[in-house]
Amino acid sequence: MTSFITKRVEISSDESTVSFKDRGLKLETASDAEPVVSDIRACKNLCTLCLSGNTIGVDAARAIAGALKEKPTLKRALWSDVFTGRLRSEIPLALEALGDAVSSSGAVLEELDLSDNAFGPDGVRACTGLLASGAGRSIQVLKFHNNGLSSAGGQILAKALESSQCASCPERAALRVIVCGRNRLENAGAIALAETFEKLGTLEEVSLYQNGITAPGISALAKGFGSNPSLRYLDLNDNTFTAQGGKAVAEVLPKLTVLEFINFDDCLIRDAGFDAMATALDEHCSRLREVHVAFNEVSTTSGMRLLRALAKKPSIDYMNINGNEFGEAGVDQLVELAESLGCSDALQSMSDDEGDPEDDEDDDNDGNGGDSSGLVTSPDSSKASLSASDCGSPSKPGDDELSSKMAGVSLDQD
Repeated sequence: MTSFITKRVEISSDESTVSFKDRGLKLETASDAEPVVSDIRACKNLCTLCLSGNTIGVDAARAIAGALKEKPTLKRALWSDVFTGRLRSEIPLALEALGDAVSSSGAVLEELDLSDNAFGPDGVRACTGLLASGAGRSIQVLKFHNNGLSSAGGQILAKALESSQCASCPERAALRVIVCGRNRLENAGAIALAETFEKLGTLEEVSLYQNGITAPGISALAKGFGSNPSLRYLDLNDNTFTAQGGKAVAEVLPKLTVLEFINFDDCLIRDAGFDAMATALDEHCSRLREVHVAFNEVSTTSGMRLLRALAKKPSIDYMNINGNEFGEAGVDQLVELAESLGCSDALQSMSDDEGDPEDDEDDDNDGNGGDSSGLVTSPDSSKASLSASDCGSPSKPGDDELSSKMAGVSLDQD
């Protein structure tokens, strides 16, 4: 899902941009990098350098860095997916060369994108010099998606951001957007970032999906979000809230008065967490436009509570509550309710509903004379079949595993 904030930023083809995007170049030596170096030097007012979709070795990176030292006008460094096939030991050296060049040039960066580079904690550690420099302190958009950071890398990133954006002059923190999904941050990494978020106060967009974060981490993040009243876009999908995390998020929602987008799909929020959110949203977050809360093991009653709260939002145009436990009758009730509330156009299909668990229990007991063994006995007592409740449930979507030990191999991209 493209964010409200970043979707407006495109790579232009004007004279301030040098782009080698998706050329598939394998740049090993300074000679290999000469076309890039030449274009950088020829661009008098370089604002955007996009190297994404190529693979850059240490010597090539140092050659490119030599040209960047002379470009104080650089604002956007778009360097996602630039280390495919590289040894883990190479990547920090290349990152340090590029980062040092930008730092020494006097540039004032606005965006840094290092997504889809499988460099782990060592890679983010190599970026700390850039983040702490004058160039890094001005960064507004920071993307570390799919880097295999782990909790250790998340802690390193949090500390670097706190040092650069908060410590020296917190009232001048610039960071508005952070994308750090699919990194296995887990609770330790999430809690470290939450503490930094609480000190920032400037965030407008946060994406921390697919990070193995459970209720303690979600609760810490919620507290951090509460100190960022300009937050408009929040994506935490495919983490594990449970009711505890859902209630913690619900407590902070009244503070997020300009929130427009939430994605809490596949977060195991369940009824108690859902009900807490519905109560909070009933009178708050009036600017909400898009809500994703699919696959959360929620009942019809709780689904209807949330639907009533969302229907009050004048700008709501997308509500995804698919994949919950409404059952056929519950889905019909929700559709009828949406029609009566005038928001049926916003309500998305519920074709993947998991079914009402009570219906499953009734089906298990049909025709077995009250036998609760889970076996349906045929007239021939020598034959029996397992009931549906004994069958394994399907795996949750999005359970791809990061392999942070793979040396420089680009991970799956969204």
